Amino acid sequence: MRILLVEDEIKMARAIRRGLEQEGYAVDAVGDGEEALFRATESDYDGIVLDLMLPGMDGFAVCRTLRSRDRWAPVLVLTARDAVADRIRGLDAGADDYLVKPFAFGELLARLRALVRRGPGARPAVLEVGDVSLDPAAHRVLRAGQVVELSAREFALLEYLMRHAGEVVSRTRILDHVWDYNYDGLSNVVDVYVGYLRRKLGTAPDGSEPFIRTVRGVGYVVGS
Repeated sequence: MRILLVEDEIKMARAIRRGLEQEGYAVDAVGDGEEALFRATESDYDGIVLDLMLPGMDGFAVCRTLRSRDRWAPVLVLTARDAVADRIRGLDAGADDYLVKPFAFGELLARLRALVRRGPGARPAVLEVGDVSLDPAAHRVLRAGQVVELSAREFALLEYLMRHAGEVVSRTRILDHVWDYNYDGLSNVVDVYVGYLRRKLGTAPDGSEPFIRTVRGVGYVVGS
């Protein structure tokens, strides 16, 4: 397994690198954000251990830029900043996990193993399908650049459909994931909320088919 270690504290970097190599990882170590971005863009890594407080480009910017370039190696963020707001900011930038300094090296290994098992995969911070974009962190939806105001349930339904773009999703699956299995309301609630979304999203500027399409007898699908 090849790991990119991004840490500007020399002693910390040496200790982590030595420990990872003893566990059988191949480790490339860099000490600043620009070099980290270059390495992670040009080479494929099984995981990235990324300090947030770096000279020049910080870890937030590195992670956000990697995700915008469709680089999906799992990222484990290291930081001495343990404020909840900083954790949220790091995760919303595209990080997969968070470890606050000081930490036990065994925990770093366990978290890294879990991320590497999960492997790379597209996990964009902002979902985009056609001319519709959905930002879960900002709770914002745009269609053709225009803000679409949605209720919390409408937003959840649209997010679920967009995360399964190109896949026909049954009403039962939608009910289980967006309402949960204990739901005891209207049996046609999914159809009702799809109707709400269609009205609010409107039609595409080119007048093409609805963003949410019905597959008769099966369910709903967005995207091709």
